[in-house]
Amino acid sequence: MSTECYPISVLPHVTRLYRDYVAMQENPVVASWYGTNPTNDSWMRANSVVPAKSDELADALRKQSIEFRAAPQALANVEKLRNGARAVVTGQQVGLFGGPLLTLLKAATAIARAAEASRLTGVDHVPVFWLATEDHDLAEVDQLSLLTKTSVELIKANLKTAVPVPVGSVIPGQGITEALDQASELLAWAPITEKLREFYRPESTLGGAFARLLTYLFSAHGLIVMDAAGRDFHALGSPVLREAIERAEELETALLARSTELERDGYHAQVLVKPGASLLFLVDELTGERLALRRLGSDVWKAGGRSYSKYELLAILDAAPERISPNALLRPVFQDVILPTAAYIGGPAEIAYFAQSAVLYEKLLGRITPVLPRLSATLIEPAIGEVMARHEVSLPDAMTTAEALAQRLGARAMPIAGKRKIAAVGNALEVELKALTEYLSEMDESLGRSATVSASKMRYQMNRLRRMAATFELQKEASLRKHADAMTLNLYPDGHLQERLLGGVWFLARSGDELIERLIQEAKNLCPGHVVVRL
Repeated sequence: MSTECYPISVLPHVTRLYRDYVAMQENPVVASWYGTNPTNDSWMRANSVVPAKSDELADALRKQSIEFRAAPQALANVEKLRNGARAVVTGQQVGLFGGPLLTLLKAATAIARAAEASRLTGVDHVPVFWLATEDHDLAEVDQLSLLTKTSVELIKANLKTAVPVPVGSVIPGQGITEALDQASELLAWAPITEKLREFYRPESTLGGAFARLLTYLFSAHGLIVMDAAGRDFHALGSPVLREAIERAEELETALLARSTELERDGYHAQVLVKPGASLLFLVDELTGERLALRRLGSDVWKAGGRSYSKYELLAILDAAPERISPNALLRPVFQDVILPTAAYIGGPAEIAYFAQSAVLYEKLLGRITPVLPRLSATLIEPAIGEVMARHEVSLPDAMTTAEALAQRLGARAMPIAGKRKIAAVGNALEVELKALTEYLSEMDESLGRSATVSASKMRYQMNRLRRMAATFELQKEASLRKHADAMTLNLYPDGHLQERLLGGVWFLARSGDELIERLIQEAKNLCPGHVVVRL
């Protein structure tokens, strides 16, 4: 088994902010938004962890861990938190059957970083996975993509609720059975499918099923899986929710200023902040609907069709703290009041919005939690690796459409004499067109423009000849197109990064339990870009 580390720039659709974050030492402005360089161990030395209410936290985590069927390793890590350990935290939505591969990559990274920090500092660090069960976008979590031999197949349990409620509390009912059957067939009835059936029962909540699956997968490494939606955890985090109500105008002003700063420096705000928006959601007491709170004035708020005074919201927070929850920007701060967080492990989008959350950290906690990149990886199975080697295709080559890759394979398959002729004609055409265009431009400006247009048409025709020759080779050798289809399907399915689209259980079904150990080992290698993992 081998790995390759590519710079993050090889990945398509990576934001400029994330690229500059990875190269933070070259950009002092970005460094000021994040505080700690992600490419070294300075985050371990930061003396900025907020002490948690350790007994209350440990009691709540222990109770929940037992409910999630945690192994002794996780329960031991809970006791370490009780005794002053720090947490390396990551998190994710509770996607169907464990969600995409990046879920496993995040957990593996948190485990690797916690172990590394414990070894280098002599202070216990434990990995914690925060379940985003309070999100209310049910459609986003009710899906899982797996592969057939020729396509990506989307599995859904067709979950529905009368109103948008926190997704973690949704009970799937009998609709989950058909989805399990479909997934099991695509996973070739591998052992992991039995675990899916054990955890994803019609009467289980989405949050509970996801938690038990993740707890099982990383049981040997003591991963603490945490659902903070309940009263116990919200009571621990209520000081931040209270300040978000009492200091709403101040926090809004700071966020709007940061958005202006981002745009001034050529970036964009990951989360759109508008005047009057708040950082909070309110769960309706009767319907269970999760409603965005909007601020109409200094003391007037609105959620759905009802208005609340600031004092009414504070009374709700005191009586039922679980009814008020943070939005994406406030959530990390809420998390770090509950947990003694030494670092957060995030993906590119999360890290991008940390540039905005930083102002909330500074206002509410007086410091910024270090944020570190998760392992980013493409997993290559042996059969696909053999095809890539045969055609001398690297991962960046495969991050395109199947047609484009097939054309490239066809061009490579041409006889050497044909390649030389096409190259010679193309080079000669380019030299002569450039000389002619320059000559005509010197004679007359409008004549030069016409020559430029005509030259562009000639280059198009030359490229068309190249494509025709490559297509001829593809028709002669049908396996080339088949191989191009297989490589792009497995490595860049439907034009997406594998880690963001394909379910983690797909790879567990094919590689078994040893995949978890492999991912943790890869996370320890500290590739600052994107890893190719050859299985």
